[in-house]
Amino acid sequence: MNIDLKDKVALVTGASGGIGQSIAIELAASGAKVAVNYLSNSQGAEETVRLIEEQGGEAVMIQADVTDLSQIESLVSEVEEKLGTVDILINNAGHLVERRPISEMTLDLWQKVFDVNVTSAAFMSKAVIPGMKEKGSGSIINLSSLAAHDGGGPGAVPYATSKGAIITFTKGLAKELASFGVRVNAISPGFIDQTKFHTTFNTEEGRKATAARVPLGRGGVPQDISGAVLFLISPAASYITGETIEINGGLFMK
Repeated sequence: MNIDLKDKVALVTGASGGIGQSIAIELAASGAKVAVNYLSNSQGAEETVRLIEEQGGEAVMIQADVTDLSQIESLVSEVEEKLGTVDILINNAGHLVERRPISEMTLDLWQKVFDVNVTSAAFMSKAVIPGMKEKGSGSIINLSSLAAHDGGGPGAVPYATSKGAIITFTKGLAKELASFGVRVNAISPGFIDQTKFHTTFNTEEGRKATAARVPLGRGGVPQDISGAVLFLISPAASYITGETIEINGGLFMK
């Protein structure tokens, strides 16, 4: 599919590696000017920008903690100053933080997980909505997870719950913004290998075992997600809003 994003501005949170990096590169390859947000991995963000520029694209890297409301406002203001009004927002930033059973859960850990997975998406969306409303168009994509459906692995209840909240948030925001020409959708990845998430929170044996259970016979790669993002922001998906696309190789079928 040939998708022309020339003159569009995209903001991708958590774009210093993995899925976020792949999405940023794909958006730029289709002509969008891309803001590469990162928290601490400046080297990864630099690599994302370099890869975009090597293919002739335009990108800027901007450090911001998207769980901090003041930094969210500064991030969006900087994007608007350097690239223009945001047309495409990809709420990719997210984290399990750590595995811990509910019997040992603290309020601090619970809130950290929700802040990075849900609060960030809500207030990043809030920050770009005025510009989208003024244009009468826009696309917001939130990243959920297979964990939203199956409860996640051991010690991942807060993460799974927060990713379930993302699906609900997506539906509610889609209804709220539909009359303004802004579409809101979610993508729910399953086992996407080659990412820091799975190398951090899963053993190699566990990753191999999960991949073996996938009906398509392999773990996913970040490009499996970025391809779906391109579809959702394209004219081919102009009648899709409030939807969650499951990308898991058949590991979970609704």
